[in-house]
Amino acid sequence: MAQNFDMVVIGAGPGGYVAAIRGAQLGLKVACIEREHLGGICLNWGCIPTKALLRSAEVFHLMHRAKDFGLSAEKVGFDLEKVVDRSRAVAKQLTGGIGHLFKKNKITTIMGEAKITGKGKITVKTDKGTEEVTAKSIVLATGARARELPGLEPDGKLVWNYKHALKPPHMPKKLLVIGSGAIGIEFASFFNTLGADTTVVEVMDRVLPVEDAEISAFAKKQFVKQGMKIKEKASVKKLDRSGAKVTAHIETGGKMKKQEFDTVISAVGIVGNVEGLGLEELGVKIDRSHVVTDEYCRTGVEGLYAIGDVAGAPWLAHKASHEGVMVAELIAGQHPHPVKPDSIAGCTYCHPQIASVGMTEAQAKEAGHDVKVGRFPFVGNGKAIALGEPEGMIKTVFDAKTGELLGAHMVGAEVTELIQGYVIGRTLETTEVELMETVFPHPTLSEMMHESVLDAYGRAIHF
Repeated sequence: MAQNFDMVVIGAGPGGYVAAIRGAQLGLKVACIEREHLGGICLNWGCIPTKALLRSAEVFHLMHRAKDFGLSAEKVGFDLEKVVDRSRAVAKQLTGGIGHLFKKNKITTIMGEAKITGKGKITVKTDKGTEEVTAKSIVLATGARARELPGLEPDGKLVWNYKHALKPPHMPKKLLVIGSGAIGIEFASFFNTLGADTTVVEVMDRVLPVEDAEISAFAKKQFVKQGMKIKEKASVKKLDRSGAKVTAHIETGGKMKKQEFDTVISAVGIVGNVEGLGLEELGVKIDRSHVVTDEYCRTGVEGLYAIGDVAGAPWLAHKASHEGVMVAELIAGQHPHPVKPDSIAGCTYCHPQIASVGMTEAQAKEAGHDVKVGRFPFVGNGKAIALGEPEGMIKTVFDAKTGELLGAHMVGAEVTELIQGYVIGRTLETTEVELMETVFPHPTLSEMMHESVLDAYGRAIHF
């Protein structure tokens, strides 16, 4: 006998579980199907445990700087196993919380592998056998997984993907990180801080290639200062694995060089989880492993939606969650606004942190805008100096004619906690006038946000 629901969500990551909860809040009878863990990649193998690891690295770094603060710390060291155990405990605490929220909102949880067999029909393979489920609306929130390139496949011993790096079998001594996007650079930052001799290889012309060029350059300078080796316009063509060593064949400028490492982390992007769901038979359009949708996450197949990583860029948990809310409200008969990708902030939690929203300076100019650009350095801010974090910058890009905030870009301590101020500004369609007239509290890092806006119009006070 099939179970009947108003809405069934496939996948319990940050898009899926939020969609399920919002649907239940609106009075829908909701089920969520998950094949592995509540919380998905984000809570179990991504956003949350990596932040726990990076926090440990940050504290370790600060302990080495104890003298700078008039303190003493003798024989500073770390226990990698305990560092990892803490990160796993943090992840477990949060995933347990999702189970509680599902019970609170009377959401049916089905653990198993889902396949859509027809309009509103789903078959779920569970430990106990096969279950049939029907729903008026189905939400795909199946997420994505690490991309594997031929010859660079992870083995969990010498060559790792992000899952291996989160539960490392050993502490790398000489580490190669392939890819300098958010995932790659965060792991590079973590292991480098703990003492690994770290090399980052990036195929594009600069690290963190999606960020503003000025921010990327600033970050690279800090990474090199910390001891990282950065190879840009370079690619790893082959990995020779032998015993406890990996020989990487790295091509730069048409020249091939061999380098030995004891550990390699491959962070070369992700692919959507679209296999085995019955999507092709339903007529769902798939482009480069991602489901094609409109601005309301509709797939073109009646009653079928796709949200989060499986629906394409930007591949961010908060984007997935917001899409989940929007789709649930749409299914419940409300009239939500579509998600605007260009007003979603991107955050990278390396040291120094990086955060951005909207257009880079180059993108704004390419789009035909006459721009005004403001910059303010951390060294001009009292709170940054008091924190012992004088290295950083906040950059803002405005349309010279209308005063529209086109983009904001930051590098430095705690910028991932600052960026939402500019995100709200963009959502409210704020111009430079409102930002200039806003009183920012003193002493705070947020004052630099104000000063950057002032600088775009030749009015910066403290630098």
